[in-house]
Amino acid sequence: MSVPAGEPGNLAHAAFERFLRARECREVLGCFGELCRQLGLQGSGLQLYRGLRAALNSWSAKALWSKLDKKAGHKDYDQGTACASTKCLVVGAGPCGLRAAIELALLGARVVLLEKRDSFSRNNVLHLWPFTIHDLRVLGAKKFYGRFCTGTLDHISIRQLQLILLKVALLLGVEVHVNVQFKGLVPPVGKAGGQGGWRAVLQPGSSPLSNYEFDVLISAGGGKFVPEGFKRKETRGKLAIGITTNFINRHSRAEVEVAEISGVARIYNQKFFQNLYNKTGIDLENIVYYKDDTHYFVMTAKKQSLIKKGVILQDKADIESLLSPENVNRDALLSYAKEAANFSTSYRLPELEFALNHRDLPDVDMFDFTCMTRSENAALVREHNGARLLLGLVGDCLVEPFWPLGTGVARGFLAAFDAAWMVRRWAAGTPPLEVLAERESIYQHLSQTSPDNTNKNISQYSIDPATRYPNINLQAIKPSQVRDLYLVGMVEVDHKRKSDSRLSTAVSGDAYEELLSWCQASTAGYRGVTVTNFTTSWTSGLALCALVHHFRPDLVDLGSVDPQDPIRTHQMMLDAAEQELGIQPVLSSAEMAAMAEPSRLGLITYLSQFYEAFKTSPEAEELSKKPLSPRGTRGAILFLSKLQKNRNLAHKRVQDSAQKDAEAKRSRRDMELDAGLDGDTPDGAREPPQTAAADPGQPPSHGDSSDACYFCNRRVYILERASAEGRFFHRSCFQCQRCGATLRLGDYAFHEEDGHFYCSLHSPNPPGMELPQDEPPALPEGGAAVARPPSNAGRPCVSPKEGAPNPPQPPLAAPQPRTEPGAAGDEDAEDTVDVEEQELLAQPGGDAREQEGPGAEPRGAAEEGEEGRGRRKIILTPLEKLKLSTLNLLTTEAEPEPPPKPARLRLQAAPEALPALWREQGIWEEDEETAMEKEALEESDSEEEEEEEEEGTDLDIMAESCLDLGEEEKYPTWKRTLTRRAREAQMKRFCKAQAIQRRLEEIEVTFGELEQQGIKLEKLLRDEDGNPADQKTQWMNQLLYLVQKKNSLMSEESDLMIAVQELKLEEQQWQLDQKLRCYMNMEESLKTPEDCVAEQEILVQLLEVVNKRNVLIHIQEEKRLSELRA
Repeated sequence: MSVPAGEPGNLAHAAFERFLRARECREVLGCFGELCRQLGLQGSGLQLYRGLRAALNSWSAKALWSKLDKKAGHKDYDQGTACASTKCLVVGAGPCGLRAAIELALLGARVVLLEKRDSFSRNNVLHLWPFTIHDLRVLGAKKFYGRFCTGTLDHISIRQLQLILLKVALLLGVEVHVNVQFKGLVPPVGKAGGQGGWRAVLQPGSSPLSNYEFDVLISAGGGKFVPEGFKRKETRGKLAIGITTNFINRHSRAEVEVAEISGVARIYNQKFFQNLYNKTGIDLENIVYYKDDTHYFVMTAKKQSLIKKGVILQDKADIESLLSPENVNRDALLSYAKEAANFSTSYRLPELEFALNHRDLPDVDMFDFTCMTRSENAALVREHNGARLLLGLVGDCLVEPFWPLGTGVARGFLAAFDAAWMVRRWAAGTPPLEVLAERESIYQHLSQTSPDNTNKNISQYSIDPATRYPNINLQAIKPSQVRDLYLVGMVEVDHKRKSDSRLSTAVSGDAYEELLSWCQASTAGYRGVTVTNFTTSWTSGLALCALVHHFRPDLVDLGSVDPQDPIRTHQMMLDAAEQELGIQPVLSSAEMAAMAEPSRLGLITYLSQFYEAFKTSPEAEELSKKPLSPRGTRGAILFLSKLQKNRNLAHKRVQDSAQKDAEAKRSRRDMELDAGLDGDTPDGAREPPQTAAADPGQPPSHGDSSDACYFCNRRVYILERASAEGRFFHRSCFQCQRCGATLRLGDYAFHEEDGHFYCSLHSPNPPGMELPQDEPPALPEGGAAVARPPSNAGRPCVSPKEGAPNPPQPPLAAPQPRTEPGAAGDEDAEDTVDVEEQELLAQPGGDAREQEGPGAEPRGAAEEGEEGRGRRKIILTPLEKLKLSTLNLLTTEAEPEPPPKPARLRLQAAPEALPALWREQGIWEEDEETAMEKEALEESDSEEEEEEEEEGTDLDIMAESCLDLGEEEKYPTWKRTLTRRAREAQMKRFCKAQAIQRRLEEIEVTFGELEQQGIKLEKLLRDEDGNPADQKTQWMNQLLYLVQKKNSLMSEESDLMIAVQELKLEEQQWQLDQKLRCYMNMEESLKTPEDCVAEQEILVQLLEVVNKRNVLIHIQEEKRLSELRA
């Protein structure tokens, strides 16, 4: 219905359109105020929304009302009456505060929101989980921001997100007040005095809101603002310095064609970061690049790199002083960030110009995220003079997010829903303790939530936690457990940080005597073994042999043990315990054979590992007569020990083979020389030199003392002692000889010739991942075809050549016809970012749906002719290559025609072997059926949006997205689906890597704390002063408790390192798949013979990586089964 010009309705519609397009906070508030004046509307809440809906009937308004009406009609809101008598105050207009305010308004509450600023200036970009994208679409996000999550975009700038949510909140009747700061609470003085409710202390004090009384306070004021009564706990990692930077995005074609980086981490892609360091001197742990209103980069930089590049002027121990403005060269910081951005995008972003922040300065920031804090509880209730106040936390003040995980806004929205559900329960008259208990039960799930472990049907999400968290127990915490969260009267705030005294108070019982009794019982009945102490009873080595034989008789041949050679006996048992049980040595074999009093502490520490690994109840020991395997505490360490052993064996075989070849050549030369010379040559001159490997029974010489660090020669105390390859050292000294990277068990290389340790990237002989020779192979040898591939076995395989160190890119790059991805061993290739893999899918590369040519049948016949040969060539038709390249990625909508015949693969597997393995290994990290459901849901939403906008749309809003949409539409749906899923897989891999990295750093810090306490105790125990025996026993028990904590952390660290191995293989498989895809998308007529050879090589490498992942799964399954048996 049209409205004549000049009529009030026409002016109101114009004001509404200006409100939709407003791009600043003050502009939004001004336009909304003008709109309400034009329509003569006052008040707040859903009554205001209904007035706006009745007065505005343009097509854009109707489309928005349709969405909001559908949202408001959900049963949880009871038609806007669930909280009709509740008054809420929300502090903070960040995304989480606004989202919580919207839910409270939909429940019918009166909602007042305070924000101390009057502008939204944060350009930084947030990663959005699928449910957050869907949630914002339901709220009409595309009506306010036409470019919202178009195509494969899954992120948005904080500023744009705040603007969207602010507009929705205003339309739903939320009262928003800017330039008002919350400073505290004013308890009620009593209902008799006329002031019966809780009020806020505000700045400025003249604000009319100072008299606003409320019964619910939701704090979303950020990590530095937490209301009184909430306790915080902190997790600390190693020093972590983040850098964020924003560059102007002009939305040019050249900028559109640069691929985003969903995340690349050093932990699984060392080569990229080493390349960056070699070329620029910039040393990073990770980097992310998103395009939105700006080009947004965020990275974690190493301190030494910042110092060398002149960004940090002086190294200081205090983090706050280290990053203070006085100690930072701003120009050097800008140069550092710009150089990292240029390198990571292959210098393809034209004319990088910094965007400006709210202070009109280049938008570059350096921050510390070493410490992460979270609240111990999510809510509490305060009561004063009979008036109750419900307080809840959302956003950063509830859980401070770890930015590389991209979880901040997603978990923030979940917490906002949880808080709204709590308020609904509160308004329904549920007893306060029950409300608090349920809220804390839900809060337990928040830190572990991810897109993988929340409910898959995101269209059903609501404030009801049962719709979001599968199998949640809302009564996990009982009301009696949260009585301390119900505070009566005034709250006394204790600003002093309590020290953690758990380590000194948690020790109970006599661990020393318990360990001695266990050793005596386990070695009873063995000839020549009598355990009475932790010194002389163990010198011969027989007691240790008996202990191991008791639990694992297959590891010890007691008849071959020589009591006269204790050093050899001890070395044999140390090696067996390390390689077969995952128990690391603490003393050398010579020290154990001598067993002087100073070594007693080391022996006790060593034996405590056996105790933890094999201690069982008497009933379990009677039931099981099988050899016991270490329980979960040692299983991961055992796995990494075997992995490292197999790597070393492979390395040694390569070295021995090379040495034998060299000796054979030298012998032939000597014989030829002798034949041409007169006179005799001594026989010994022609004998090859004897090597240490000539006598495999002789134990290697590892040094006689475990007290001196192998690297720095300083004293190594028991708690700070680590060992590898028979060397003892400080954990902090275990670094790569070349790059100084921290090394960990199962992820290092040792070079016996020079005695140095290396990371896998700088190993003189890059290690492979092999199984022992007695393990079953994954695929048949010799290339013989079988009916179906085995499911969980692996065969020894050679590490493939690694490609150029590229950050993850979209997978559908148009290949350059003469590029040779297979030639990756070249040094120049290692030092240059491969432009081919960074080509964006915006560049047209021709239609990839090549038709099956007439030569397909002769090709197949040629394959049949090669059936009996030892090595067989893979020959695929163009259509088969396309199907292989898009394996497991297409939806039924994208490919309606019947599936083609399976690809004919002739490489050590049956025709269906490779696809089956790819599916089995979960190459795309996503269940196909679930992915199809999610995509169908997202596509239906997208289609709904497009249909509405086709009815007529605001050209100004849509103009922003025309370029991106135009580029996307050049490609069929299956390509966009492929790209989106590849991005999701990259993001999952990156998030997992960053979570692992963070936890490893936290473990490292905890190790340091344990080591300091252990050093003190060890010094006290070694002190010859006349300390009472009872005091020494107590110290010994405390030391054993610390050892137990250390062993537990080592086990967790080993589990994480196994996950690192998985990530590395996933990354290798992904990179090889991209290269293979490039060749498969090329027309056959354009391929050179070199291209065909390179394509075959990549297929071979890809199968080898699949085999390696198979090996990993096989050993992990063995580990899991052994833990179950134990």
